[in-house]
Amino acid sequence: MNKKQILISGVFLWVFAVVGTTFVAVTEDTTRSKIEDNERLVLLRNLNALLPAEQLDNDIVNDTGTVPASGLLGTQDDTIVYRARLEGKPIAVIFNSIAPNGYSGKIHLLVGVYADGSIAGVRAVKHSETPGLGDAIETQKSDWIFSFNSRSLDSPKPSKWLVKKDGGDFDQFTGATITPRAIVLAVKKTLLYYQQNSDNIFQ
Repeated sequence: MNKKQILISGVFLWVFAVVGTTFVAVTEDTTRSKIEDNERLVLLRNLNALLPAEQLDNDIVNDTGTVPASGLLGTQDDTIVYRARLEGKPIAVIFNSIAPNGYSGKIHLLVGVYADGSIAGVRAVKHSETPGLGDAIETQKSDWIFSFNSRSLDSPKPSKWLVKKDGGDFDQFTGATITPRAIVLAVKKTLLYYQQNSDNIFQ
C-alpha cells in the first residue's frame, strides 16, 4: 500500500469516526430529552392523581423544595417535596416518603398533605411486596390506599393510627399485616413531619 492509499484510508476512517460520533451524540441527546419528557409526564400524572389539576394553578413539577433527611420521612437523604398553590396561596404539599419496613423491603410513597394537615391522597410508587397479598396497596388491585383520604392526626387520633389487628382504625389485608402496618406508620410520620415543619415548607 502506497502513501496515497494510506492517506485516503486514514481520511476515510477519520470521516467515519466523526460521522459515527456525531450520530451517537445526536441520538443520545434526542433519547435523553425523550426520557426526561416521559419521566416528567409520569411524575405529573402521579402528582395529579393526588391533587387534580383544577385544584392548583402553579407548575407543581417545578415548584419544589428540598427538605433535610428525616426519620419521619423514612430516608437518610435530603428529599424533594412538590408544592401546590392557587393564586399564590399554599394548597398542599406532596412528599416522597418511604416505609422502610415493608414485608419485602422499602415501600416508596407519594403522600399529599393539604395545608390544613389533612391528607389529599397516598400512592405507592415503588415496592417489592408479594403479588396477591402485599400488592393490594396498588390502586389497580384494591381501593385500600384510598382509606387515607381526608384523614389527619385528629382523625383518627394519633393512638389509632394503627391497623385494626393492633387496635387501630385501618384495615389490614387477609394474610398480610406487615405491609399495611408499614404504610400506616409511614403516612402517620409524614403527617407528623408536616405538622412540625409546615411553616418552612412553602417558603
